This record gives sequence, structure tokens and C-alpha cells, in this order.
Amino acid sequence: MMVGGEVILRTLELIADRHGDPTAAIYQRLFAAHRELQALFVMDRDGGVRASMVQQAFECIIDYVGPRLVAPRIIASSRIHHDGYGVPAERFDDFFVAMRDTFRDLLGRDWSPEMEEAWAELLREFATIR
Repeated sequence: MMVGGEVILRTLELIADRHGDPTAAIYQRLFAAHRELQALFVMDRDGGVRASMVQQAFECIIDYVGPRLVAPRIIASSRIHHDGYGVPAERFDDFFVAMRDTFRDLLGRDWSPEMEEAWAELLREFATIR
């Protein structure tokens, strides 16, 4: 398990236990920071695509902090696919940043320095996957 992996998993558990599905909050933050991305979801009227992306992101995070069986390949291929959808390369990692920032806000005072450090490391590592 990566250093900080247990902290990452604990964050996900706390979010699920206290807030349920954070999909709407994640996309609200992402679209507030990058309004141009919202237009890419015009056909996602029921939120199914967004929910699927969050689910896949959770699965990648869980795999990455653990056995790393598939996460690096999924992230690398998703970068290529998203380029085809019109997502600028520099915006791909912003999705994970929006996740982290949403979790920080939702957990409030329970967000710890250990969480900040673990998530910063995870985001740095994800940004290097090509």
C-alpha cells in the first residue's frame, strides 16, 4: 500500500458514511472552477455519466493505494479518451483536485494534516501517469 494509502481510504469511508454520494458536490466544484467543462456534459441529463466517472475514480483510487492492478492503465487510457472528448490535457487532473477539495470541505474540521499530505501525494502521482 502506498504511503498515506490508509489515510486516503479513511477519507473515502468518512465521505461515504457522512455524506453518501458526493458526485453533485464534486461536479459543482469542478464546473465552478472550469465552466467550459460543463458544456461537455450537455447530454448527461440524468447525471449517469458523471456518477460513472466518480465511481471509476473511486475504484482507481482504491486500486492505486492498494495493489495497483489496473489504476495506472485506466488513468493513462482515460487521459487519451478525454482528449478525444475535448477535455484539454491540463484539465484532466483538475477532476481529482475537485474531488480532494470537495472532500476537504465536506469533512471540515475533521480534515487532517495527514489527509492533506496523503491527497497531495496521490494527486502528484496521478499527474505523472501517462
